[in-house]
Order: sequence, then structure tokens, then C-alpha cells
Amino acid sequence: MQDYKLVIFDWDGTLMDSVDRIVSSMQSAAKTVGLSIPSNDEVKQIIGLSLTVALQALFVGITDEQVDAMLGQYKYEYIEGDATPTPLFDNAVNLLTELKQKNKLLAVATGKGREGLNRVLKVSNTNDFFHTTRCAGEMPSKPDPTMLNSILAELAIAPHEAVMIGDTSHDLKMAQAAGVDSIGVTFGVHDSDTLDKYQPKKIVNSLAELQALLV
Repeated sequence: MQDYKLVIFDWDGTLMDSVDRIVSSMQSAAKTVGLSIPSNDEVKQIIGLSLTVALQALFVGITDEQVDAMLGQYKYEYIEGDATPTPLFDNAVNLLTELKQKNKLLAVATGKGREGLNRVLKVSNTNDFFHTTRCAGEMPSKPDPTMLNSILAELAIAPHEAVMIGDTSHDLKMAQAAGVDSIGVTFGVHDSDTLDKYQPKKIVNSLAELQALLV
């Protein structure tokens, strides 16, 4: 698996340990807006989708006005209101550093919006690792393959020369739709049984294990 020219990463639950903050921020936002507070598991199932799509899936029958209110309140909670730590996962920087040293192209395909991704790239000091990034709001939500197709086109890489790394079914379904290989990680949202349904080449339990596969 060391022959891939391009390695594409999901962000939340794959490189950054942000799932708990997403869950608590969504629950706090729902309480403030006056919607039913979703369970931890219910919120986890929508992680990786673009936020508007996620809200429509999570709150059945939500109105446009409530969507707008949730978008603003969730943004406030995640950035300012919630103090749950969001560190990079262990070995993330080592993995990215070694991949770059091996002259691999690196990219991000995330359900975060552009403002949110730019902020966490800056906070984590990882922006310079990536040759390009794609975000929710710029193109259709996962599992639509447009994000991956756009990255492949920009970097002039064939689908078989790339691999998608992700922690959710949304990531792996997107890879399938784009004809790109995938590797699932179990330390984010979905477990190995769920990920295995989407035929990843491998499923790993740590970024150190992923590093051993790719470099």
C-alpha cells in the first residue's frame, strides 16, 4: 500500500479527535434553539455530512428558520461555547511528516465548512502538509464523490493512484463512488463491522498502524 501517489484524509474523527466536541456542541445548540436534544449516538451518525444535510437528517421536519438558527448556534458552541479538547490524534503529525518526506500528495476532504477547516488547520499547524482541501458547502455532501473527483482532477491523479482515509461510512461510500481505494479507521465514529461493509482495503486501529501501511 506504499504505491499510492495521493493520500486523502477526512478530518474529524480521522486526524483530529473532535467527535466529543461535535456531539456536545450539537446537543447544546439544539437545547438553545428549542429542538429535541439528540443522543450521543444520533449525533455521531451524521458526523462527516455537510452541516445543513446533517441537521436535516438529525432533526426530522426541521424548518428552514430552525436550520439557520442551528447553523449559527452550533458554530458559536463549537468555537466559543464548548471547551471540550480537540487534539490531533496520536502520531498524526509524524504520519503527515513522513508521508510528505516520501513525496506523497496529501489532501483533505471534510464535512467541515471552509471557515472551520481553515481555523483548525491553523490551530493544529498542519496547513502546510496539504496540497489541496475540499469542504462542505463548496460542493455536494459526502457520500457524493464530487469532492474526491475534484481533488483528483486538480492534482492530475487517476483514481487507482489515490486512497481515502476515513472513520465513517460516509467517507468510504464516497471513495467507492469515486472508484478510489479506502482505509477505515476505528478510533473515530464507526466500528470495524460498519466500515467493513464498504470494502476498505484495510481497517486500522491507530495512526501508527496506518503509517506502517503507507510508508
